[in-house]
Amino acid sequence: MNTRKIMIVAGEASGDLHGGNLVRAIHRFDPDLSFYGVGGARMKAAGVELIADVADMAVVGLTEVVFKLGSILRIMHRLKTALAKEPPDLVILIDYPDFNLPLARAARKSGVKVLYYISPQVWAWRKGRIATIRSSVDRMAVILPFEEHFYREAGMDVTFVGHPLLDEMKKTYARIEALKRFGLKDEAITVGLLPGSRRSEVTRLLPEMLRACRILNTKLSPLQFVLPLAGTLDPDLVHDILRQFPVPVHVIRNEIYDAIAISDVAIVASGTATLETALMETPMVVVYKVSAFSYIIGRMFIHVDHISLANIIAGRAIVTELIQDEANPERIAAEAKDLLVSRGKAKEMKVALAEIREKLGTPGASQRTAKIAWEMLH
Repeated sequence: MNTRKIMIVAGEASGDLHGGNLVRAIHRFDPDLSFYGVGGARMKAAGVELIADVADMAVVGLTEVVFKLGSILRIMHRLKTALAKEPPDLVILIDYPDFNLPLARAARKSGVKVLYYISPQVWAWRKGRIATIRSSVDRMAVILPFEEHFYREAGMDVTFVGHPLLDEMKKTYARIEALKRFGLKDEAITVGLLPGSRRSEVTRLLPEMLRACRILNTKLSPLQFVLPLAGTLDPDLVHDILRQFPVPVHVIRNEIYDAIAISDVAIVASGTATLETALMETPMVVVYKVSAFSYIIGRMFIHVDHISLANIIAGRAIVTELIQDEANPERIAAEAKDLLVSRGKAKEMKVALAEIREKLGTPGASQRTAKIAWEMLH
């Protein structure tokens, strides 16, 4: 009997993490299923045969897409060819809508069922895509509570499965043990730096963060800085940037949540990391900066009051968002200093961040999504 195959596609570091967990959960239903597609180290370790790496796909902003367009189109061609010549039994798409929605249409044309896990944020911008999703996606597994109502109103078969980060957000060490492991001092103020998971993000934001750290060093003492390294990033890229600034930064390769947890404040690139930081209840300043052209175009189409997931889920501004020109060293340093000096403000933020966890459902998102995938195979 031929082994049943599932195509699974993620386009970013967070998608690779959640995709790897989902593949393992599906294998509990049937260990003989085979998987192939696009992902990173986590999905490969879970048994996915990668035809392209997630690092070749991750971009931020419209102008940044241009530089990787050739490789992205080649990957799309390979996937569409596979769909046409040897259709899988199911396609699972994880976020990354500008790539995955055209792929969903190709799957529908080949007669393959599509499960979309982690919704495109059509509630924030380009709401016209809902028609595309409805016509090319069979089932949605969404991870934010308000998304279920949104898609159901649009006539979709949708299930809120909870947020997969609830299964991931675990510290390995007690605070003192983590500090010792990372070579940090208990008596020093710890500032976490999370500059993003994409090369373009890091090259744009990390220098600004480091300039802010230099300012903070003149205002507060003693300070120490930690940078948890995203799995999709080339460590040499980060170290090359760090060498340009006279700020000692402890780069941490694996224990990202321990690094966030020991931080008294974190400076975070807008994205999944803001939610990770929120779930660790670490006070933060959120920064966001893309090319001027990308920002102007984005403002024309994005219709949300906030950009960070922490604020979007809370439904109000609980963390400061510094966007474009405001994401400068002086403002970043001032906001971070305010949280470090005004302990009342930091405590108030921690209480508000604790409420976010309650809104995200219960652990087990991968298992619930795996059950949906299993049902679709039968």
